Amino acid sequence: MLIDTHAHIYSEEFINDVDLVVQHAYNNDVKKIILPNIDSASIKRLTDLSDVYPHLLYPLMGLHPTSVSTDYKEELQAIEYWLEKRKFYGIGEIGIDLYWNRTFLGEQIDAFRYQIKLAMSMNLPIVIHLRDSFNEVYNIIKEEQNGNLKGIFHCFSGDEEEAQKIVDLGFLLGIGGIITFKNSNLKTVIKNIPVGNIVLETDSPYLSPVPKRGRRNESAYLVYVAQAVAGIYDISVEQVAKITTDNARSLFGI
Repeated sequence: MLIDTHAHIYSEEFINDVDLVVQHAYNNDVKKIILPNIDSASIKRLTDLSDVYPHLLYPLMGLHPTSVSTDYKEELQAIEYWLEKRKFYGIGEIGIDLYWNRTFLGEQIDAFRYQIKLAMSMNLPIVIHLRDSFNEVYNIIKEEQNGNLKGIFHCFSGDEEEAQKIVDLGFLLGIGGIITFKNSNLKTVIKNIPVGNIVLETDSPYLSPVPKRGRRNESAYLVYVAQAVAGIYDISVEQVAKITTDNARSLFGI
C-alpha cells in the first residue's frame, strides 16, 4: 500500500476523468491520497471530491503562497471558516514562493506565520511549499518550532545540508517525480538521509516521473517514485511502501 501525500486531482486538469484517475490510483496500490488546498477558489472542488471518496481522499486546508496578494487576509478568513466547518487533516499547502516575483514577500511571510500558528493551535501538521525560498522558510519554521510543530517540506529538491536541517527540525521530506530525473542530484542527497524521514508524493498534475515525464501526472504514478527510492536505499519496494505509509499515517492521523 502506498500513500500519495500530495496531489491536486481535484483541479480542473482532471475535471473530465477524475473517477478514472482515482480508480487507476487504487488499482496501483495507492490507497490514500492527501489533497492540499490552493485558495478559496479551489475549496468547493476539493471538498466535493473528498466527500465522494471519504476513505481514499484526505483534504487539507490552506492558502498557497502564489495565491497571496493584496486580499490575503480575506483568503485567510475563508481558511478559518472552513477549518471550523468540517474536518481537515492538516494545513496546506502553505509557505513562500519567490520564483515568480517578490512583490508580496511580506504578505507571504505574514500568511505563512498565521497558518503555522493555526496549525499549532489545532494540533495539525503543515505541508510546506517553498521555491527559491529555503532560507526564508527554514528560519521561520526554526523560530516557530516549539516541539509540537510537524509536517512535510513538499517537493524537496535541495542539497544534503538542507535535507539534514529539515530532519533536525523534526520534519519529513516529500519526495516526488524529481527523484526519477536523470539530471537530478536528489538521488545522492537522500541516500544519506534515513528512509524513515521521507514520504512519497506526486504533486499531480505536475512533475510526472520517468517514464511518464511530459504527461499529466496522477497518483497512480507514485509507484515509479517508490521504485526509484527502493533502488537508492537498496531495499524492496514493499519496504519503502511500509515505511513511507507508516510515516504518512502517523503524520496525518489516518
